[in-house]
Amino acid sequence: MSGSDSTPFLSQADDTDDGPAPGIPGLPGPMGNPKSEDPEVLDREGLQRITGLSSGRSALIVAVLCYINLLNYMDRFTVAGVLPDIEQFFDIGDGSSGLIQTVFISSYMVLAPVFGYLGDRYNRKYLMCGGIAFWSLVTLGSSFIPKERFWLLLLTRGLVGVGEASYSTIAPTLIADLFVADQRSRMLSVFYFAIPVGSGLGYIAGSKVKDVAGDWHWALRVTPGLGVLAVVLLFLVVREPPRGAVERHSDSPPLNPTSWWADLRALARNPSFILSLGFTAVAFVTGSLALWAPAFLLRSRVVLGETPPCLPGDSCSSSDSLIFGLITCLTGVLGVGLGVEISRRLRRSNPRADPLVCAAGLLGSAPFLFLSLASARGSIVATYIFIFIGETLLSMNWAIVADILLYVVIPTRRSTAEAFQIVLSHLLGDAGSPYLIGLISDRLRRGWPPSFLSEFRALQFSLMLCAFVGALGGAAFLGTAVFIEGDRRRAQLHVQGLLFEAGPADDRIVVPQRGRSTRVPVSSVLI
Repeated sequence: MSGSDSTPFLSQADDTDDGPAPGIPGLPGPMGNPKSEDPEVLDREGLQRITGLSSGRSALIVAVLCYINLLNYMDRFTVAGVLPDIEQFFDIGDGSSGLIQTVFISSYMVLAPVFGYLGDRYNRKYLMCGGIAFWSLVTLGSSFIPKERFWLLLLTRGLVGVGEASYSTIAPTLIADLFVADQRSRMLSVFYFAIPVGSGLGYIAGSKVKDVAGDWHWALRVTPGLGVLAVVLLFLVVREPPRGAVERHSDSPPLNPTSWWADLRALARNPSFILSLGFTAVAFVTGSLALWAPAFLLRSRVVLGETPPCLPGDSCSSSDSLIFGLITCLTGVLGVGLGVEISRRLRRSNPRADPLVCAAGLLGSAPFLFLSLASARGSIVATYIFIFIGETLLSMNWAIVADILLYVVIPTRRSTAEAFQIVLSHLLGDAGSPYLIGLISDRLRRGWPPSFLSEFRALQFSLMLCAFVGALGGAAFLGTAVFIEGDRRRAQLHVQGLLFEAGPADDRIVVPQRGRSTRVPVSSVLI
């Protein structure tokens, strides 16, 4: 067992490592002048000497983290897979059932900054173990709630946010401390493949387990068992790497965490971090499509005369939900891989490649999403084709945005940055977008005569807001491209011990020159 795991529970021993001695093979030499070129990328031997982990062990750690990420999204969509049965069991309507997701997202948003703060200061492995163990117990308990206690189901779904917040804010920072450069991008792409795949498996697990067992409660008992396995794997396989060691020079001191308010001030002054919140547009669009696309496709088929309308007391067709779910899985996997590969190739000639690829994905998806809505009254096949292309372009952002956040923010603030990105992307994105789309649709229908065509048109026009929001997100990433080089350089200098932050009112920084510290303007360093 490595030294970092022999320390007391929740200790921060990883930041007490002074790093290897100068001259170790595979490590770059001292930078010297802050204006020098970026340090060379560590080779496999250099990474192993710094982290104390072989390349095979590091890959195994990423595999465990991917498994847990898959499990997180399975749990989210397992409830959606058996939602009609939940409504029938508790005798609730659509409004009450919608609270199940709202309560979860609200809890998730509140707890994410808490675990972001803890993840930057304490042992991340044990934080994740505790959070996932708690989440597994709460999820299992929710499957035994009697029908008279719907409020208790809402409470347990809110507590599930503990496990998700403890994991989602911390896991990407572990990957960042194990790999650098293109290796990190590839591992993050593998990590984020779990989102579309886990979402699809959640629908499948929820519906199929219910069919086999004959009781929807058993669908909620699958992920807790897998969660126990996740805790065991975390404890036995994952090791806590030293924060930021793979990015700093061997002769530079380890980074120490600053106060939470200092972290927030630094993030607020980081334009690349602020503008990369254009990812909120991705959350807005995907949240809207996840809820409303199947209903829109069904209404389109009704207007085209391809399927009978869904009347009260009748069973609605589920074919569009199944097809859209499969499209979501395929486009997610394809888009994540395509985005990472394009960015990796362009990065060789253009250091702004990451935000430019994100911008291209969002700006490119907007017209295809618009065309999918506009063509729905003429051809359902054309609609599916345009949705496939639009969602593929939209999915190109997932891993790249995570990579941007990791290299423009110093290691001791990354969990906090992840947490606030989660809060804002949910708060301004998928937490409210489904409700907003439905509200606009209802308002439009009030002015039209009641008919299946008016239901279709109202939802069609309201969903067009997604194309507009996607274009705004693309513009935000174009802004990120303007600042990305300077912010990345600043983070590199800080990690390597060549840049120290001054007070909040001071616009000058401290750099070492000829054996002593000297204050110089930021503009003289970031060239």
